[in-house]
Amino acid sequence: RILNFGLKNATQINNLILSRSMSTASKNVGFIGLGNMGGPMAGHLMAKGHKLHVFDISADAKDALKKKGATPYDNVSDLAKASDFVITMLPNNDIVADTYKTITDGGVNSNTVFIDSSTIDPDVAKSVQKLVKSKGATFVDAPVSGGVPGAQNATLTFMVGGTQDEYDRVKDILSGMGKRITHCGMYGMGQAAKICNNMMLGISMIGLSETMNLAIRLGLDPKVFSDILNSSTGRCWASEINNPVPGILPNAPAASDYNGGFQTGLITKDLGIASAVATKSNTPIALGALTHQIYRTLMAHGLSTKDFSVVYDFIKNKQN
Repeated sequence: RILNFGLKNATQINNLILSRSMSTASKNVGFIGLGNMGGPMAGHLMAKGHKLHVFDISADAKDALKKKGATPYDNVSDLAKASDFVITMLPNNDIVADTYKTITDGGVNSNTVFIDSSTIDPDVAKSVQKLVKSKGATFVDAPVSGGVPGAQNATLTFMVGGTQDEYDRVKDILSGMGKRITHCGMYGMGQAAKICNNMMLGISMIGLSETMNLAIRLGLDPKVFSDILNSSTGRCWASEINNPVPGILPNAPAASDYNGGFQTGLITKDLGIASAVATKSNTPIALGALTHQIYRTLMAHGLSTKDFSVVYDFIKNKQN
């Protein structure tokens, strides 16, 4: 009996180890979109042992991953056919929709799981899911939060929209790029969470910029006040990670003339989506709408490629 008990336990342990090893085994992962976020994310998946198949309109971006061992592709259709999972990290609604149309027009493998980590309208995510499902494959929306630092450090938060089973299937892959993987509900709910989060992000960055500007004009040392802010009730992600005042955080975009980071053009796009879905849902967003207008003004002044913290630089010389 003791021997049988030991053998039974050994079998259970072996099955558990096998199950875990299968869930974390090397996969063929396609990655489309290798920009400030996508490039580091793809790199982390390679570090986890996955075989990367990559595409970007930038030859330099593809070459950078090729040097690390990834296989570059000239078209997204062939990439998808070679992949167990395909992750897309793209700039806007139209590019996401066009990319998935191109992929599905070429036919897809029924066992391929598509994960869109772009930030797009929830209705577009639902439309793409229906398209992919009609071709026999699986799609979830899984936008991210954490910015470029989160992508570089594999500490992103993923907000997943799909069934529970689909969430379970993608969780291990996403864990290679982030530290928190949250199931938000059915299709489009990941995008809904992301849009709401980014509206808050835009509002808080403008609030922080105005606050820092006021503190400096009142004679406070910006570093001293930043320390006070981050140990007080005004603390936020922007104040801790992406303070917009040059000279406070050495790795923030403000330290390099607002280059890199999360582009003003992208936060403006996200705020536009927030305004659109707020209109559709009859939801008042007074601060969100004002924030959108301020960032549209920055766009008109040619600041679309600068990090969104450049709003501080824009307002610091404004008079009441």
